[in-house]
Amino acid sequence: MPTTDTSSPKSQATASSVGKSIFPKGPSFTLDNFSSRDFIVKDFVESLSDSAVPANRRSGPSTQAFDPKPFIRTFDHALNRLGELSADLEQRENELSGAVRRAEAQHTQNVQTLGRKLEEAIESFNHLDSSLNGSTDDNLEAGGNVAVKIGERLEELDRQRARAEDAKFLIQCWFEVSERRELTSLEEVRRHGGGDGKVRCAHIARQLMRISQRLDPDSWSQANGHGKAVNGAKGVNGNVSKRQSTRDIIEKFSETLEKDLLKQFDEFYRRANFEGMRECANVLYEFTGGASVIGLFVNQHQFFIDRSQLITEEVGGDVETWERLADPDADPPGVEPSLQSLVDEVRIVVQEESSIIKRAFPYHEQVLGKFLQRVFQQSIQQRLEMILDKANTISSLAFLRSLQAARSYINNLVDDLKAHGLTEHPEPISSQITLVLDQQFDDLFVPYFVGSSYIEKEKKNLEELYSSLLFKFTIYHSRRRKVPTSYLASLAKSGSEMLASAKDAYIERLDSSDLAPAQKAMLLRVAGLKDADSAKKQNEIEVTEQDGVLSIPNAKRMLKWLAEGVGRSLELSGGSETPRDVSALLNLLLANMGEIYVETALDAANDSAVSQDAAKTEPDLSYLPNVRPAINIMHLMIACINTVLIPLAASNITIRRDMEKTTSLAINRMEEKVNSIMQRTIDVALGWVSRLLANQKKSDFRPRDDALSGSGSWLEMLQTPTCLSIYTFLTRTHDLSSQTFDGLNLLTFLTELALGLRTLLLDHFKKFQVNAAGGLMVTKDLTKYTELLRSWPLDDSFQPSMEILSELGNLFVIGPEALRERLRGWSALMGVERADLRPYVLRREDVGSVGVQSVLNTL
Repeated sequence: MPTTDTSSPKSQATASSVGKSIFPKGPSFTLDNFSSRDFIVKDFVESLSDSAVPANRRSGPSTQAFDPKPFIRTFDHALNRLGELSADLEQRENELSGAVRRAEAQHTQNVQTLGRKLEEAIESFNHLDSSLNGSTDDNLEAGGNVAVKIGERLEELDRQRARAEDAKFLIQCWFEVSERRELTSLEEVRRHGGGDGKVRCAHIARQLMRISQRLDPDSWSQANGHGKAVNGAKGVNGNVSKRQSTRDIIEKFSETLEKDLLKQFDEFYRRANFEGMRECANVLYEFTGGASVIGLFVNQHQFFIDRSQLITEEVGGDVETWERLADPDADPPGVEPSLQSLVDEVRIVVQEESSIIKRAFPYHEQVLGKFLQRVFQQSIQQRLEMILDKANTISSLAFLRSLQAARSYINNLVDDLKAHGLTEHPEPISSQITLVLDQQFDDLFVPYFVGSSYIEKEKKNLEELYSSLLFKFTIYHSRRRKVPTSYLASLAKSGSEMLASAKDAYIERLDSSDLAPAQKAMLLRVAGLKDADSAKKQNEIEVTEQDGVLSIPNAKRMLKWLAEGVGRSLELSGGSETPRDVSALLNLLLANMGEIYVETALDAANDSAVSQDAAKTEPDLSYLPNVRPAINIMHLMIACINTVLIPLAASNITIRRDMEKTTSLAINRMEEKVNSIMQRTIDVALGWVSRLLANQKKSDFRPRDDALSGSGSWLEMLQTPTCLSIYTFLTRTHDLSSQTFDGLNLLTFLTELALGLRTLLLDHFKKFQVNAAGGLMVTKDLTKYTELLRSWPLDDSFQPSMEILSELGNLFVIGPEALRERLRGWSALMGVERADLRPYVLRREDVGSVGVQSVLNTL
């Protein structure tokens, strides 16, 4: 290879021209000249050309002829040199190509070798994996079990090492406590060990406490905490050493550790450092069960600090709201405002604190449970008790309504908290917190539902309201009652006694010292009295007949009050006690609305009917319309009982049957009294009709000739005065009965009255002698009676009797031949024995004639 020369071709040519040889040398260059990035072919050729002309000739005259020989020699030399470089370059290329081929072959061989080694490694790995996973192969299974056993052994050894280190450290700490009366090592761990170190300190402190109890029992037997000297050492004079006992040292360290952790927790809480709070809470949980940190978190919560200042405030509210609450006819105003505000704030605070508790405590459910207990037992319960105490001073109804509104609103709070999820938000709430909420909710209201206290409160409220509403009614009817003078009057004596009992109970209640002024005013208002003194002076109370009449609006008020109580009972104390509660309310309803109200009114109507039996003037049936409200109230009461009360007792068959039996007996008793009034009214009406018929003049149906030939006033009469009187009286009776009864009751009443009237009329016309002119008057009277009866709604079975009355007058008017034909085949008289018509034919004035006698012979 040529000598490497890094100089440029131009410089080489210049150097050659300076030499002392006769002919200048050709340019010298190597491959490096061509591999340079600065190599340019033009410059290379120019350098060859410059090196071809000697330097002494370059400065000569320009007219000298061109000599090509130097250039030929130079370029010839350069070509030779380029040929040599090309041969060298080809040789080097061949060497490098061979080396490349050898390297590629070696690379292929290496790849194949590595591939085989990789396959062997994969196979070994699969073999080991199969053995660890429990292959069926015995050798592989043995290898897997060995690996597992080795792992378990290593873990056991690690645990033993950790226990050994803990035991060593525990012994060291006990030695420090028992000998040097200090806990230097444990203090170092507490100060520099971080969270894990504090947990370890907590465990060690508890273990030291147990060791002290066993090895140093004297320190635990002294009340002042100072026991005898450790290991029984005594002073020179045998006195007990005054050194501090192990118990005091350990307890002091535990207190210091707990105080530090609580202080640190409080600082983290104020800085909202939830990770720090969680670490402290975890240590304290391991140390003392977490009671202290939970108490710190709950007691220092701003909600309880703020509310503790408000809890002593008196229950406010405007007077109008409390009056509405005590007014049985007004809709309840709802939950008390201060309780509503508290519950609304609790809803927000608990939801917000739940997320903080979850982030700050690893045992968040326990903390949230304590927080909820404090909220319900301190804040809500105290406010609830104040409100209910205030409501109880207003009235029983105000207490019950306040209790219902409060329970409903707090129940909504519990439902909202469950729906929110609290610490599990937005997931469903945990079962543990659900139990806490349910338990706290139940505990709030347990005192108000112990035994039968609640239903007794409801009964007391209804009894007070019913007694107030019926006070003037009972006063009116107690004045009406007289000493029993007959058997029927003695039967009503129990009703009179009940009236007196209800009246006395109401007055006694007004005189009671525990009756709040507001409730007394409400009861007097319901009773329609001005003050309590007027209630005491019963004889001075002014009552009108209207006070003794049944009022459907008042009955509806009573049922509305009952329905409110039933609905409240279902909401507040529903469950297994519901049948028993509604049974008690049913008895209360039947006693007040049934016996005291409806039956008393029916007894009064019955007494009025009895008093008309011996009346010498036209009977006063004005009592009859008063029966209509009693019937309507009975229907309202039956509907309420069958649709509201009895279905609620379906879960208890025994109570349901007793309620049905009691209701049936009460309704039957009232219906019997209504039937008695109807029957007595019929008897009174028929008795008066009989008296009017007895006043019938004989001349009415057998007028004298002078009456017929006179001014003709008798002929112009449409009916006899007796008939008109009866018609007027029965029309009035019909009108009154129509106002009292309807439907089947009215039909039955009028049908019975019509049958009695028919009987009286049939007997009446057997008593009078009738001439031809009188027969016309009989026909007119019977027509009037028939017209009256046809205007009544009567049973279809009375229709034949109507026809008999219509045809009866013809027996006195028609001639003997027509009478014979009428008696022989007149269809209207079918069903009537012919012998029964004989008395009427005998009353004809022409009964002695041959024609009439022949008719009588056929009868």
